[in-house]
Amino acid sequence: MNHLSAVKHVIIVLSGKGGVGKSTIAVQIALGLHAAGKKVGLLDVDLCGPSIPKMFNLEGRDIHQCPEGWLPVYVDKEQRIGVMSIGFLLEDLNDAVVWRGPKKNAMIKQFLSDVYWQDLDYLIIDTPPGTSDEHITVMEALRAYNPDGAILVTTPQAVAVGDVRRELTFCHKTGIPVVGIVENMSGYVCPHCSECTNIFSKGGGRALAQQNNVPFLGSIPIDRHLTLSVDTGKNFLESNPGSPALTAIDHMVKKLMAIDKDLP
Repeated sequence: MNHLSAVKHVIIVLSGKGGVGKSTIAVQIALGLHAAGKKVGLLDVDLCGPSIPKMFNLEGRDIHQCPEGWLPVYVDKEQRIGVMSIGFLLEDLNDAVVWRGPKKNAMIKQFLSDVYWQDLDYLIIDTPPGTSDEHITVMEALRAYNPDGAILVTTPQAVAVGDVRRELTFCHKTGIPVVGIVENMSGYVCPHCSECTNIFSKGGGRALAQQNNVPFLGSIPIDRHLTLSVDTGKNFLESNPGSPALTAIDHMVKKLMAIDKDLP
């Protein structure tokens, strides 16, 4: 099946390190694009840690089939945000996915080929951390569709930036363009006085982008309301107007759409 041919833009969200908020960023990108009037799909290929259903409050939902393949689970009644994840296939949410590489790769290939997304403006693919079999499978399967490229997520501290630098090397070796770098958890903004404290230092993501001549999409500060939103499956962009994190996410999505306009 060739369902991805109807997708205008394919973007892969990567990070060389776990715990940097990659899935949170993927969800906020999807919500931001939806708020801009785009039709969006989010594919969760983190098979061992499928957190996307919880972040959209979709846990317990079932996947349905149609003659064309698997239908994504939709977040909204208008069916303008669709989600696919192995989390929908688990009988128990606490079940561990204990699979060897070949079975993981077969599952990812099935997600990429059999999900009937219909016409999408953007497909966001959330990947596990690192540069493992799953990433190579995604890159090889997507090469025929000329994906826009990858967004790399880091936190400011040197250890995380070093891991993401290796992710940049992985992108170069596999021929995937880098759309941009996002620095997450970039300072904590006090809700009372609005002063920003750089808990994990600051500027590592921006410096990495400058050193490698790739776009810097922005710095997202720590916001407890964002944490609560992804824990409860609520739309952070709708419920927290005026938040510094919301402003940063909005700028990030606008930069992303501007970059995509310039792509051939």
